[in-house]
Amino acid sequence: MLFRFLRMLFGIYAMIVFLITLLISTTCYFFVFTFIKKEKAPFIAHHYISRTWAGTILILFGIRTVVRNRELLEPSATYVFIANHLSQLDIPAYAVATKHPIRFLAKSELTKLPFMGYIIKRLYVSVDRKDKVARAKSMENMIASLKEGISVFICPEGTRNKTNEPLLPFHDGAFRLAIQSQLPLACMVIKNSGKLLSPLRPIELSPGTLICEWCKPFPTKGMTIDDLPALKTAVLEEMTKHLR
Repeated sequence: MLFRFLRMLFGIYAMIVFLITLLISTTCYFFVFTFIKKEKAPFIAHHYISRTWAGTILILFGIRTVVRNRELLEPSATYVFIANHLSQLDIPAYAVATKHPIRFLAKSELTKLPFMGYIIKRLYVSVDRKDKVARAKSMENMIASLKEGISVFICPEGTRNKTNEPLLPFHDGAFRLAIQSQLPLACMVIKNSGKLLSPLRPIELSPGTLICEWCKPFPTKGMTIDDLPALKTAVLEEMTKHLR
């Protein structure tokens, strides 16, 4: 009981830190997207604001981030990135682990949040998963982002994994995007995220170590949509192997 109480207190501290740094970061984003050329703004925002913000809050949360196998990624390549998702700590961990400029795929309702909504509208591709037309439009926007040289980051489970299984069943979107764009699919597994910040009790936070481990990218050159089930199965098996 005492341990849970201490975790709750630390979680409240972390929330205050998050809100303060969010306000500062939003101000920085505003200047970048107002005064920097449109084609350069996403690159500057990711390298100089997003990664700095993510690394700072993790340090202030008392969380050390270990990134493994980043050498498997080509620095100048464009990827469709995917990762497992256990807690809200994953979002800053994704940014820290990925030096490539990226756009996340996010739920459309997040664009309505104060401050965070401003960032999501400019740095993310939003989607209303219940709307077929909106899903098709988000796919077009992600393909456009990839053509700009900005990688796309998707959580194929679709939501946080609150089960005891290593992964939830994958949706097709990330795999369809990789095949349609003919770009490699790079997957990462995050370990300890659910232990440090419970997906069932997201106010309870503990300091510790997050491990972000990259797998060897899956090429999709020459694949057609008929290859999607096999690609999805291969990626699921690879990520499960790393998680176990």
